[in-house]
Amino acid sequence: MTDRIDLSNLPSYRQPRRSVFSARKFALMASVVAGLGAAVYGFGPSSSPAELFSSPAHAQVNNEVRKVERPIGFADIVERVKPSVISVKVNMKEKTASNDDGDDSSSPFQPGSPMERFFRRFGGPDGFPPGMKGGRGRVVQGQGSGFFISADGFAVTNNHVVDGADKVEITTDEGKTYTAKVIGTDQRTDLALIKVEGSSNFSFAKLADSKPRIGDWVLAVGNPFGLGGTVTAGIVSASGRDIGNGPYDDFIQIDAPVNKGNSGGPAFDTNGEVMGVNTAIYSPSGGSVGIAFSIPASTVKSVVAQLKDKGSVSRGWIGVQIQPVTSDIADSLGMKKAEGALVAEPQANGPAAKAGIESGDVITAVNGEPVKDARELARTIGGMAPGATVKLNVLHKGQDKVVNLTLGQLPNTVEAKADNDNDNGKGASKGTDVPKLGMTVAPANSVAGAGKEGVVVTQVDPKSAAAERGFKEGDVILEVGGKSVATAGEVRDAINTARTDNKNSVLMRVKSGGQSRFVAVPLAKG
Repeated sequence: MTDRIDLSNLPSYRQPRRSVFSARKFALMASVVAGLGAAVYGFGPSSSPAELFSSPAHAQVNNEVRKVERPIGFADIVERVKPSVISVKVNMKEKTASNDDGDDSSSPFQPGSPMERFFRRFGGPDGFPPGMKGGRGRVVQGQGSGFFISADGFAVTNNHVVDGADKVEITTDEGKTYTAKVIGTDQRTDLALIKVEGSSNFSFAKLADSKPRIGDWVLAVGNPFGLGGTVTAGIVSASGRDIGNGPYDDFIQIDAPVNKGNSGGPAFDTNGEVMGVNTAIYSPSGGSVGIAFSIPASTVKSVVAQLKDKGSVSRGWIGVQIQPVTSDIADSLGMKKAEGALVAEPQANGPAAKAGIESGDVITAVNGEPVKDARELARTIGGMAPGATVKLNVLHKGQDKVVNLTLGQLPNTVEAKADNDNDNGKGASKGTDVPKLGMTVAPANSVAGAGKEGVVVTQVDPKSAAAERGFKEGDVILEVGGKSVATAGEVRDAINTARTDNKNSVLMRVKSGGQSRFVAVPLAKG
């Protein structure tokens, strides 16, 4: 039998209540050990500090801690997908134009285009897309990223990376360089398809079939700063983002750092499939601030299929100018929800006009699928082939009806119907005041350049409800409450009718700068 040492006889001994290993601290330590996946051991009254740290149990705890599984990284996924990602380098024609302020740095986009405005504001410190540089009298060199989608050399990148390029070269992850040919581009979605010759055994990536969820992991692979293949990780922050590039905006927002040179590179999910193509960042400084935008894989599939087949993209077209249905507009139309797309004006001889769709109609569904808003209608119709027959559910003057029509083809360029004779109200008479709205109007046919229909706004009180809704001198009011107006009296009558019907606002169709839109103007009580 082993003799025990009586610790109570030692000078350093203190009563158990003052021990550094009090019952409370033992309980805390036991909880920590249990949390690490180790066995929980009971400590009797005879257990001492020396026994605790020298016992076989302690050695077993350490062994168990070492066996705890570490967090899983992305190395296996990256190893599999990285060979499919390429660096894209382009040389463009010499720039000769300069902007209006004399700065010789020039954007590769058409002046005033949505992409030019976006990148000048957000793309980088010099107004170029990430990886682009150039100026007047110099050869523009571009650098971006891309990825193979087939073993025979078809690859995807951004339109703004290769648009206007004289020469395109790609470099693989292995460091091999090849010449590429541009098969087709699509400016509206900023996608391009290129073909690389020289091999039929390229590593390629698969486009995902399912949409990512907000919060899913995402890996951005590309060639930032020309350093070679680089991987960054983050999550999906949002979906369905509109960055002002056009009616087909449907971007995935991610917070994985996407820096200069990543344009056109893939964003992978944890299955190693491409969930999107990185195309733009929000960046006041030119570096990543955690806000990047990717084109969804579903859009990439549709566009790439057409580019591969015929080198361009054909989109369905119904020929309407549309706008969102706001809560005020919904109230004016007697709608329960602010959904659908409001037709501001059907284009003459377009499919919609021929099918009987009129200004003020609200398109609520396409082929039985509800339309959430104007952007969704544009994307839905644009995703269909010209010549297809579609069924539209339309709210027409408070009544639901179904319209069948055949889609036309979206023109490559849509000319704005500017009213060249409009002199913004110059030569107008003082006009007649419209009470409660804070503006005066006059018959359009009495104002030079205002046209023959409606009443022209001749004056707006800057503190009025009309000013808050964006009315300005020279605007032409065509309809009020669904009725055509030609005099100030007819405007007042339509407003009084809306008040009698207990409407909170009245809907007006307004023509401004050659474009029509609907405006819901709140009605003052009394």
